[in-house]
Amino acid sequence: MSDAANTPPPPEDAPIRVLIADDQAMVRTGFRLILDSQPGIEVVGEAADGSECVELARRHRPDVCLVDIRMPKLDGLEVTRLLAGPGVAEPLRVVVVTTFDQDDYVHTAIRNGACGFLLKDAGPELLVEAVRSAARGGALVSPAITVRLLRQWSSRPGAATGANPLTGRELDVARLVAVGRTNQEIGAELHLSLSTVKTHLSNIQTKLAVRNRVEIAAWAWDTGAVRNR
Repeated sequence: MSDAANTPPPPEDAPIRVLIADDQAMVRTGFRLILDSQPGIEVVGEAADGSECVELARRHRPDVCLVDIRMPKLDGLEVTRLLAGPGVAEPLRVVVVTTFDQDDYVHTAIRNGACGFLLKDAGPELLVEAVRSAARGGALVSPAITVRLLRQWSSRPGAATGANPLTGRELDVARLVAVGRTNQEIGAELHLSLSTVKTHLSNIQTKLAVRNRVEIAAWAWDTGAVRNR
């Protein structure tokens, strides 16, 4: 199972290296200005189409790739699959950024391994937060999208059955994922090592047959695991 969240984060004293892919030069420039102004973040490349993004990402191995959905040659969803999807030996962390708030885009991006999904009007603060979260191994989805996603997941067949295959400790971890905690924060709150947190997350994904943190969060909300703490 490909899981970019299990890729080691950059050393704490090293800048987060970001690749920006968007077919609009003004968007790339705006993102670069926002990110380069932040301490500990460095834009290492720009791509104007999906094919160039894949080439640069594989060459430079950035910590985070910001990828637009609608680009020439390869769209952002296919780029995400090639860089972070199932079967990728060394997946990269991809945050999809788009103007288009469409559920099929969100679902496909998540299935293809994205660790974030942001709307371009989300604002500079959320953009920076998404980059930092992705670099730490976390995931961030625009709040409006998250609420809608959770509502949709709760309407899936069997979503409200309350079935819980997790151990007590795994359930604690899943609850904290559902409220947005990073691996480091989960470890601190539960007094667990980072490697133990990652082991629990891997076991949770296997038991729930999900691929990422967003789906873990959806399961936790669906079954009442968060509300019933």
